[in-house]
Amino acid sequence: MNAIAHHPREESAERRWSRFKPIVDGDGYVESLRNRGVKVYLFGELIDEPVDHPIIRPSINALKRTYDLAVEDPELATAHSDLIDARVNRFLHIVGSPQDLVMKNRMQRRLGQLTGTCFQRCAGLDTISVLHSITYDIDAKHGTPYHQRYLEFMRHAQRNNIIIGAGMTDPKGDRSKRPSEQVDPDLFLHVTKRTEQGIYVTGAKAHMTGGLNSHWICVMPTMNMGPNDRDYAIVGMVPGDAEGLTYIYGRQSCDTRAMETGEIDKGNAKFGGQETLVVFEDVFIPHEHVLMDGEHEFAQDMVARFTSYHRASYVCKTGLGDVMVGAAAAIAEMNGADHAGHIKDKLVEMTHLNETIYSSAIASSHEAKPLPSGIFMNDSMLANVCKHNVTRFPYEISRLAQDLAGGLMVTLPSEQDFDHEVAGPMLKKYFQGRANVPVEHRQRMLRLIENMTLGRNAVGYLTESMHGAGSPQAQRIQILRGMEVERKKAYAEDLAGIVHEDNVTA
Repeated sequence: MNAIAHHPREESAERRWSRFKPIVDGDGYVESLRNRGVKVYLFGELIDEPVDHPIIRPSINALKRTYDLAVEDPELATAHSDLIDARVNRFLHIVGSPQDLVMKNRMQRRLGQLTGTCFQRCAGLDTISVLHSITYDIDAKHGTPYHQRYLEFMRHAQRNNIIIGAGMTDPKGDRSKRPSEQVDPDLFLHVTKRTEQGIYVTGAKAHMTGGLNSHWICVMPTMNMGPNDRDYAIVGMVPGDAEGLTYIYGRQSCDTRAMETGEIDKGNAKFGGQETLVVFEDVFIPHEHVLMDGEHEFAQDMVARFTSYHRASYVCKTGLGDVMVGAAAAIAEMNGADHAGHIKDKLVEMTHLNETIYSSAIASSHEAKPLPSGIFMNDSMLANVCKHNVTRFPYEISRLAQDLAGGLMVTLPSEQDFDHEVAGPMLKKYFQGRANVPVEHRQRMLRLIENMTLGRNAVGYLTESMHGAGSPQAQRIQILRGMEVERKKAYAEDLAGIVHEDNVTA
């Protein structure tokens, strides 16, 4: 993006795209976030340049890695786009086959291995996937122009190699009331005004993963809508530096360690996740970027399809799980305990749990079916099983990693103490494990396990695993809907020789 702090509020779609310069690699991505003039608050301060802030930069680095992987391994991280007849980053690819979804899962696992955290692009990819079919279906019923608008937007997105953030979760206010029934109407994002050029929206999107690091935000409904909720049934594309946007950065456990000197105590100094509250105050969306406006009956389908994609996307946690298994094995070796049978058994259990997550996700992709628009969607049952596994198994994997690490993981003195002229030699003497392993290596591995199970990247590995893409009960509801228990009862009754009287003909 160019260094423009303020843009005309009713800026045309053409003008908006003219401000973007195509991104080639990770360095280009980082530069694209500079000088945007965005309004972001962190620790009660308005941040001058978010790119250089020590707490924010690790989350940018994680997204940077998604660009660099596309350069390093194009077979894995890019795909051919029929829209522009060129290879594009897989995070911008419209999935045209089950194999596309399988490759997406493999890429997600690889990025988890490389970053050890949330790399903040999966929700955006799942958003563009669901928009393909939903805009097509709305047009088929209402004769609207949404699908062609969507395709045109995606051509620009692919050519410019941008990041699209998913703005789905509203604050929701009183959960017993529908959007239109809230005392404060802004607790769900809604249309406040319509003009000849477009619409204005007000509200907020919460827990937005990578919100500040995205070039565009797609706002969309967070739940099913009724006839009185038409002004809330909105899908639109908004530039990340649009007038009227305010970002308030979310806290993460131990995040202030990023501001300390040194890097060992940070655990994972280079990469981190990000969640923000994004406030919209009369933000303008030109008609060309409006992809739903009042078609409330499609909101529930949109959310259901999004979850089918996104719950399978939690396969990314298996990449983090690979890191956890490796860290646990490494610290056991550094402690001199790696040959013990119970240590090996715990590593086997961690691996079993991790691969169980992966198997349900990859199966969901292999079982994908086409929708009328031509796009493929994950098998819903297996996607929900994957996400439900993710709400549990990373916690047990983390418990086992902490078990193997030992209590030193949370009582280890600071890096500054290790560097002190008096305390340092004492610490290096008494915290020596195996004689051939430097004490610093042991420090670093313990801090990494702490970082992923208690620190800032525990957000991406644990809490996000619990609540991202719907909390556990949401998956259980979908599993209940899809379990087809009557059909399965019929299988059992047939084999047991049970015949119901109402099925016997006279």
